[in-house]
Amino acid sequence: MKTDNSARQRIERVWLTEAACDIEAFRAEVERRTNLADYPYASSCDQNVLIYNSVELIAACGNAETRRAVLAEICEALATGPGVAVFKRAFADTAAVDVASTVFDEIIEEQHRSNSGGGDHFAKPGANDRIWNSLEKHCLKAPANFAAYYGNAIIALVSEAWLGPNYQMTAQVNRVNPGGAAQSAHRDYHLGFQTAAVIEQYPLHVHKLSPVLTLQGAVAHCDMPLESGPTLFLPYSQTYVPGYLALNRPEFRAYFDEHHVQLPLEKGDVVFFNPALFHAAGNNRSTDIRRVANLLQVSSAFGRAMETVDRLTMSATLYPALKALLAKGKLTEAEAANAIASCAEGYSFPTNLDRDPPLGGLAPKTQAQLMREALAAGTSEQDFQSALDAQAKRKLS
Repeated sequence: MKTDNSARQRIERVWLTEAACDIEAFRAEVERRTNLADYPYASSCDQNVLIYNSVELIAACGNAETRRAVLAEICEALATGPGVAVFKRAFADTAAVDVASTVFDEIIEEQHRSNSGGGDHFAKPGANDRIWNSLEKHCLKAPANFAAYYGNAIIALVSEAWLGPNYQMTAQVNRVNPGGAAQSAHRDYHLGFQTAAVIEQYPLHVHKLSPVLTLQGAVAHCDMPLESGPTLFLPYSQTYVPGYLALNRPEFRAYFDEHHVQLPLEKGDVVFFNPALFHAAGNNRSTDIRRVANLLQVSSAFGRAMETVDRLTMSATLYPALKALLAKGKLTEAEAANAIASCAEGYSFPTNLDRDPPLGGLAPKTQAQLMREALAAGTSEQDFQSALDAQAKRKLS
């Protein structure tokens, strides 16, 4: 039998809490200087951010051994280094970027006409124009340009460096118009899109796992001087493991506001960063610059289940049984919740954020939430089936 003290120590080792976040421990992690000598393939370092000359970097990958060395350097830069790197002139010829910008403008104009799209996880409504799933919309509207754009060697190189082969690309366009306010500082998907109450339910090793499941990047579709509000970064902040919870605390937000760095970008540059890095889109203080970036979110090949499961049909079938068992007292509320967890989809993603936006939070309602709410409200089987079908339809591309 464990003593109360040893049990408490184990709990504190496994379960991170917002209350336990320590600003001094955080300062010790982030107040470091990047030594350019540790990154021989980088051309320079600006405000702790590594800068790579894309043409030279691709040339260095001319043989297999050197390419492995480049991949290893980029991986360590994102993992234990500053966590962010800029790849200058990743699109040496920006013609593909210009054509893609025209495609994105047409999509945004159509969204305005149809009063659809938009929204942002970490910015006020109306601060920008957002194209959810720009990857699919781009491919279907201009496949030849899509091929030229995503044929980019730097995008492939950095994605492989962080995630290995067989990664899966997604993308969302963000256009911050003049006067658009900055985002709040945040970390990204997966845990970064959950509330503190949900994040605290995940053990420590999942906090460490989340950042290696995805990679964040952004392609600059226009020149981005500082007044246009390019992304704010806090180098090395990805190394603070409790950081998904820390950003809810005012002292951590204040530290970010005081110590973040911001670099201007040119059209055709690409910036990649660890999804656990503290960051936020900046305030567009310009009067005439529509700051356009295609935000890349690349996912690990391993972030998916082995079998295809029709959870919609399972949920519709299980619902009347659960309803009857609960009414007869043959199943407790806790047992019903356990059964739902094994039946219904308990995660909000992937979804179609145009039709299924994160209303009132960071993530849309899950199938499991829908089922629990229906049981609590005594919803009829027919109405629950209709709600399931409507939710599933919203998630389609």
